[in-house]
Amino acid sequence: MAAQRCLSPFTGVMVLAVALALGGCTGVSMPSFPSFGGGGEQPPPPPAAETVPSRYTPEELVGRWGFTSYHRDQDRTRTEAAARGQCKNPYVIARGPNGGIMMHLADQRQPTELRLKGSASGKQYIGPVGDSGMAEDREIVSFDGRILITRFVDPDAGNRYGNMIYVRCTARA
Repeated sequence: MAAQRCLSPFTGVMVLAVALALGGCTGVSMPSFPSFGGGGEQPPPPPAAETVPSRYTPEELVGRWGFTSYHRDQDRTRTEAAARGQCKNPYVIARGPNGGIMMHLADQRQPTELRLKGSASGKQYIGPVGDSGMAEDREIVSFDGRILITRFVDPDAGNRYGNMIYVRCTARA
């Protein structure tokens, strides 16, 4: 006795549908999608982030600074005096090899070249190359040429380090 195979009517309809689809039925049109492979077309570029220059220049920050930090606003005056006392062992902000300034990122032993960055909101930042206000940035809270106060954007680093105050050292400190 020979084994007999039986196809259900549903299977037959499916086979017919697949055959028509593969056969190039002209009654059905498929949407066309742009080709980004080798067809010469390129995907549209991502929108460029708005770059706002800083109102400060690296030259304004390069130098020797007394450095300390505070957490409470009522401690600012006392902390400024303490920072002046640190000029015996100053924190040095140097010019970076690519036009930035050399400072430390949060929790880093070695200084890194950072950029001065502006923002559309008017806030000013010091941080690595990238958008203004990144977690690694520090916001310039105030700067009058003699006293620089910054705070890390990252909430954890901001809570640990507080407001960092830099007081410019005089030439003979």
